[in-house]
Amino acid sequence: MEHTYQYAWIIPLLPLPVTMLIGLGLLLIPTATKNIRRIWVFLNVLLLSIAMGFSVNLSIQQINGSFIYQYLWSWTINNDFSLEFGYLIDSLTSIMSILITNVGILVFIYSDSYMSHDRGYLRFFAYLSFFNASMLGLVTSSNLIQIYIFWELVGMCSYLLIGFWFTRPIAASACQKAFVTNRVGDFGLLLGVLGLYWITGSFEFRDLFEITNNLAHNNGISSLFVTLCASLLFVGAVAKSAQFPLHVWLPDAMEGPTPISALIHAATMVAAGIFLVARLLPLFITIPYIMNFISLIGVITVVLGATLALAQRDIKRSLAYSTMSQLGYIMLALGIGSYRAALFHLITHAYSKALLFLGSGSIIHSMEPIVGYSPDKSQNMVLMGGLTRYIPITRTTFLLGTLSICGIPPLACFWSKDEILNDSWLYSQIFAIIACFTAGLTAFYMFRVYLLTFDGNLRVHFKNYSSAKNNSLYSISLWGKEVPKVINKNLLFSTIRNKVLFFSKDTYKINNNPRKNTRYLSTYFGNGKKYTSMYPHEPNNTMLFPLLILTLFTLFIGSIGIDFDRGEMGFDILSKWLSPSTNFVDQNSNFSVNSYEFITNAIFSVSIAFFGLFIAYILYGSTYSFFQNFDLINSFVKSGPKRIILDKIKNVIYNWSYNRGYIDIFYTQIFIMGIRVLTKLTGFFDRYIIDGITNGVGIASLFIGEGIKSIGGGRISSYLFLYLFYVSIFLFIFLFLNFRF
Repeated sequence: MEHTYQYAWIIPLLPLPVTMLIGLGLLLIPTATKNIRRIWVFLNVLLLSIAMGFSVNLSIQQINGSFIYQYLWSWTINNDFSLEFGYLIDSLTSIMSILITNVGILVFIYSDSYMSHDRGYLRFFAYLSFFNASMLGLVTSSNLIQIYIFWELVGMCSYLLIGFWFTRPIAASACQKAFVTNRVGDFGLLLGVLGLYWITGSFEFRDLFEITNNLAHNNGISSLFVTLCASLLFVGAVAKSAQFPLHVWLPDAMEGPTPISALIHAATMVAAGIFLVARLLPLFITIPYIMNFISLIGVITVVLGATLALAQRDIKRSLAYSTMSQLGYIMLALGIGSYRAALFHLITHAYSKALLFLGSGSIIHSMEPIVGYSPDKSQNMVLMGGLTRYIPITRTTFLLGTLSICGIPPLACFWSKDEILNDSWLYSQIFAIIACFTAGLTAFYMFRVYLLTFDGNLRVHFKNYSSAKNNSLYSISLWGKEVPKVINKNLLFSTIRNKVLFFSKDTYKINNNPRKNTRYLSTYFGNGKKYTSMYPHEPNNTMLFPLLILTLFTLFIGSIGIDFDRGEMGFDILSKWLSPSTNFVDQNSNFSVNSYEFITNAIFSVSIAFFGLFIAYILYGSTYSFFQNFDLINSFVKSGPKRIILDKIKNVIYNWSYNRGYIDIFYTQIFIMGIRVLTKLTGFFDRYIIDGITNGVGIASLFIGEGIKSIGGGRISSYLFLYLFYVSIFLFIFLFLNFRF
């Protein structure tokens, strides 16, 4: 066992070679590097699979024995200061490593097809590999300073990937917004790290926990200062995990490629803040005010994310606010001390939300030939609808992911979210009521996304093309080339199916924008002319494979939280795997309920979810159009004061959600405009006060010098005369004053 742990350092290093080779190849031999780009994807998947194998092996060791292994080596030694680097392997590390590598492999496979049209294909995979290496280095770090280094590398990769299409102004603004917002949190994290080092003299986790705990019990340190340092550490987690009030970067981060949204902003990077709080929970739990603060921020984020998702039209932005809300649930669980429930929901949510984001990429991919390649159109749910008949596999996977996030049994998120709701009742009834209400909102806005996308009829007109002669199918895929196979030529609407030749050496020629090509073509005649329409189409097997694998996780990953042995519902299977690396009291460690209590609680939570689903179907279902449904509701409230109040309520809710709770507007007016005004005042002060004094002294010196120059003639007799003249005047004044007084 220990022999296996000794080689755990290889996990964060495995993705690095591909990044380095791609970078050197593009710099030295760009043409050859681009010609073998499929090999780079294969190497990425292979190396990340090896890292996943190590992670799974370490996880099995954790389940069997709950071992904690730490290896350190000295980096800097100077007198009393010693900085050590190393790696720490425990249950939390194994959980995060499995999530990063598992979801990362699927995103790599998916991206091979999704990004095949892009000229920055290799640059994308270089960024992605470096991100995986940075994230794995973060979760295996053995001390705070090491975490901070990888924390910044993860932020840099996020900046590069969000702004991958940097020629688009909105993408460039989004990555800058993410960078600036996260700098606020990172600065707080740095101050907290330095403050704790000043208190304890160490960056190691065990030293921090033990020394701080001893000083707190012996009153050897100011509780206010410890609380301040802990709060600053939490600020870093708030920014990285998109918690209120530093959540504003997450919706705009959807301007990056969709696979990035699945990997970074659903399963891994936004989980970095959760990881930091979970890692430092033994420190936070000794400071009651911090735990209350964490739970408060979590419950605010839960409600805010859910309400802001209610009226969004962009499918990825709706999922982003859903991510924000679910991360709020996890932060709430950590704040109330429910460590294992939080990590359980982290696992289930990661797979379900990655499925939804990759599913949204499949939807966008199918809509682009119809509405164009602008994200404002291809991601707009108002232009979608009726996609079930065109992309049935994507529809099924997306529906399962949606129901999982809604908390419908037996899907993954039901088990974990239900535990968080139950634990919140034990902590605070107010928090529990808010969490349950938000669970209903979650079901409403998630099912709204599904209905607007797949239900009813397609709400956009097809583009007509007079000829399809230049259209050709393409494939640059890890799985091989795809060959079109006509199933039935006799039908008016020909059906085309793809046959995959695994690991084929031949590829089709890639034109400037092969995504314009489509698999489903239908020919029809009208007004004596022949038209070919591009219909929405299912993606190729390379994109469908990750969706199916994530669907399996969504279906069955929740079962690891069920205890089948004792006939009780709880975390018995997870009790060893989801145990903290240091001893502290998990407020719900002994919490388990019998079957009757579990069914009672489940009926309550599921009823709330079904109520949200029902309201969403009433408003957005295919039985009536959206406006007809509102007319149906309005018919119950006739004209008068009640109708006016109802209209105002609808407008307030819609405007609050669509305008992002006015938080971005507030930040723009207060911070951006305020900083600009302050900059102008500072510029005015610098130009007219500071420079004015300096320039005034220079000008005065110039005039005085010119005046003296005109007086001086170079004759000694003149200087003596002036000297005696001024002396006489001062002597006269002196005598006059003395004589008078």
